[in-house]
Formats: sequence, structure tokens, C-alpha cells
Amino acid sequence: MKAIARLNNCPLTPRKMRLVVDQIRGQKVEDALNTLKFNNKKAYAEYVEKLLLSAVANWEQKNDVRVDEETQLAVIEVYVNQGRMLKRLRPAPQGRAHRIRKRSNHITLVVDSLSGAGITEEKESKEEQEIEA
Repeated sequence: MKAIARLNNCPLTPRKMRLVVDQIRGQKVEDALNTLKFNNKKAYAEYVEKLLLSAVANWEQKNDVRVDEETQLAVIEVYVNQGRMLKRLRPAPQGRAHRIRKRSNHITLVVDSLSGAGITEEKESKEEQEIEA
């Protein structure tokens, strides 16, 4: 069964958040956590890491199963939508004003076990062969 975690009104820009989120899409949870831990965009990765751990906890709660080495979870879906936009004014020369748009985003992350997600070992072995070549 899928487990969903959402983060609404995260005070960071959606465009930059998508750069971080795209790196973990389709990965196993352990690999995704390692990717986020050593990511250059630390501020963005911390929000996604916390959301990923929340999604794993939601999966455990939903299925009454503890996640261990035998249970293979993967990030099935993850996407970022634009949230509300705070509009501020900044003084400009000659009595004018420029509009400053402070953007926020909504993140949705879906986690599922590899057996239920439709990701097979064949796909993983093909990826490994491509890396070796």
C-alpha cells in the first residue's frame, strides 16, 4: 500500500526545490536518504529528508510493519507545486517601488514497497549494466 506525505507552504522557491526532488525520484529509501544527506543544497534537502522520513513512518503505520533490511521501500512519486506567494514592496529610485515575490511550495511524496510498486529487479539490473558499460 502506498503512503503519502505532504508538506504545504514550505518557504523555499519551487524551482530550486525541484532540483533536489528530481535526484531522489524512483530511488530506494536508503539511497534517497544518503543522496539528501550529502546534497549541496542543504537547506532544501533537510525539508525533503524530513518529509521522506514522515512518509516512511506513514507507511509503517498503514501496514503495521516495521521497516527493516527485508522491506524494500522506494520513492514512487515526488513532485513540487507552487504554493502561495507573499508580495512585498521594495523602495526603488525616484519614489518608485518594485514588487518582491516571496515564493513558497507544496511537496508531495509517495512511498511504497518495491513488490507493490511494480519496480522489478530486472529494471535494477538493466540500470547496473548501463552504469558498467
